[in-house]
Amino acid sequence: MMELTEKDRSLLGKKGITEAMLQAQVAQFKQGVPPIQLQKAAIIGDGIIPLPKEEAAKYAAIYQKRKKGNKIVKFVPASGAATRMFKALFAFRDAFEPERESFIAFVNRTSNKEIKIFFEGLERFAFYPLLTDFINKHHPQFNTLNDDAQKHLIVSTLLNDDGLNYGNMPKGLLPFHRHSEKIATPFEEHFREAVLYASDHEQAHLHFTITEQHTEAFYKELTLIQPQLEQRYGVTFDVDFSYQKPSTDTISVTEDNEYFRDEEGKLLFRPAGHGALLSNLNDIDADIIFIKNIDNVVVKKYTDETVFYKEALAGKLCEVQDEIFTILRRIDNNKIKKKEVKHILDFLKKINISVPDYLYKFRRQYALEFIKEQLNRPIRVCGMVKNEGEPGGGPFWVKEPDGYSLQIIESAQVNMTDPKQQEIFQQSTHFNPVDLVCGTKNYKGEKFNLPQYIDANQAFITSKTYMGKPLKALELPGLWNGSMARWITLFVEVPIITFNPVKVVNDLLKKTHQG
Repeated sequence: MMELTEKDRSLLGKKGITEAMLQAQVAQFKQGVPPIQLQKAAIIGDGIIPLPKEEAAKYAAIYQKRKKGNKIVKFVPASGAATRMFKALFAFRDAFEPERESFIAFVNRTSNKEIKIFFEGLERFAFYPLLTDFINKHHPQFNTLNDDAQKHLIVSTLLNDDGLNYGNMPKGLLPFHRHSEKIATPFEEHFREAVLYASDHEQAHLHFTITEQHTEAFYKELTLIQPQLEQRYGVTFDVDFSYQKPSTDTISVTEDNEYFRDEEGKLLFRPAGHGALLSNLNDIDADIIFIKNIDNVVVKKYTDETVFYKEALAGKLCEVQDEIFTILRRIDNNKIKKKEVKHILDFLKKINISVPDYLYKFRRQYALEFIKEQLNRPIRVCGMVKNEGEPGGGPFWVKEPDGYSLQIIESAQVNMTDPKQQEIFQQSTHFNPVDLVCGTKNYKGEKFNLPQYIDANQAFITSKTYMGKPLKALELPGLWNGSMARWITLFVEVPIITFNPVKVVNDLLKKTHQG
């Protein structure tokens, strides 16, 4: 056992990490993380529910009737920095020397096609007026420069901390959309969406997870937009922010699984990925929770379809939840007759719960114990879009010791050196756009304790460096991956138009981001 110093124990105490938690993390490094065993890809009719328009309308109507009297929260992971969005622009800023080569020569030499597309669409970006105003004010010599030097100055102004500093901003606060003369951030767009599908027409609750360093910037934006939006929509907004908790940080270890210490001899902890947000989600007290990433927003023209399918997913959740709660209450009241048990076990299969054949032969009492244990869990309904080459996890049937489960799996979780597993992964027809509606209360109205439903074996071990030294880092099971592995899970097909992430700046040139 590696020894801990008093300083180590003090650090653990400040973070809220127990020694048992620390040792469990070290044990996971030593044991490794077993790859997921895929059974087959989930497809339409076998793990993914098709949703024709008329069916979606039925579910949307169910949800609309249920809105009143339920607390609805929109939960938005918004801690992502914009740095990756501007990867091609950073490369251009750092490598292009306008006095030595032309822009076209640079593009041909580096194959940086993204920077060419960026300049071709420059005037269509929502931030263009802000960019030109800044340049006119701070660089009066701009019009005397040649075209190549102007391009370099434009990108430097956009990214540098003495300019607009977009490269260091949170993605949620970037100017994404232009509505006539109004410029809107994705942060603001989530308020507009919340009014339409995540409110009771009187109040909308939004919860954003952010990084602590950006707190002031988010509150500043909130102060600007909240009064205007409340006046425009006649709805009050209840807005909360939270950070990844220090207690969710994970220890770094050396390649020999010893504690990794920094230059001052302190234990080195790292943020544990989006799976750490399960703790934040667990703090939310709501009947229905929508989860959607900060960058997946659209301009007003495309909002109706997004709202329609969000309400349809929520209606599906309400329908299944009603059926489950009815069964559980009848079990409590001893109202289930023996002849009904088969139908209930069939219902479990219908909602993707593995039911061994021998259970159909069990005595009523034992079968009902199994049914209650399986049904008394959090529920999630996840939108799935057709795979058109976007990166991200996909829907799969996964082998379990006692049967199978339906889960969202990333490529990093699969042993791609196994030809059979690789083949199954490549057969996936859909992928996960992070479009979830969750029920996190039980049939008695009590909150579930969400960490009880994690599959700890779906953590990720990655290789990193610190000050040039190699280390191993541990990421907790992803929020919609292993962290929800033991939830009741339904996958529903939704149109690709509902998925509009902004991974790179040029995504803002797509029609769904153009007003």
